[in-house]
Amino acid sequence: MRISRIFAALSLVAVLAGGAGAQERGGDSAREVGSRPIDVTADRVSADSARNTVTFEGNVVARQADVTLHADLIQADYSREAGAIDRIEAEGNVRFVQEGREARSARATFHNLEQRIVLSGGATLRQGQNTVQGETVTIFLRENRSVVTGGKDGGRVRAVINPKGILETSPK
Repeated sequence: MRISRIFAALSLVAVLAGGAGAQERGGDSAREVGSRPIDVTADRVSADSARNTVTFEGNVVARQADVTLHADLIQADYSREAGAIDRIEAEGNVRFVQEGREARSARATFHNLEQRIVLSGGATLRQGQNTVQGETVTIFLRENRSVVTGGKDGGRVRAVINPKGILETSPK
């Protein structure tokens, strides 16, 4: 992972967003990555064909490529036009893991075809000893970036930066 030498809080967000996503490494488009199989395990599942939804409840774990999403409940919306899962809503003890970074929140929406995840309800993004917290964390997987907002009513973003984790050593 290449990390910028800029020591600003905005750089931390880029650092926490991690290295290039699987779609950039392999040259796949977001739509191609978004149409890959999603492996889901849960205690219960119910499907509603009329609404094109599937709901997974209890200890849910959803995996697609190098992305893993844990939650108490996940509802997946299927797009007939795209022929793939379009959106996944996760609630309760949400945990998102990808390539050495982890995000936690009360809720999350994963926009599969766009490869974008929005964590809300008090979100924390962590990579190594670096963390950033806010009301909402939006991770743009294919763009290698994220945006953290502090929320309404004067909420603020908090970042803890470990300079050793940001410094880039030059090749010898």
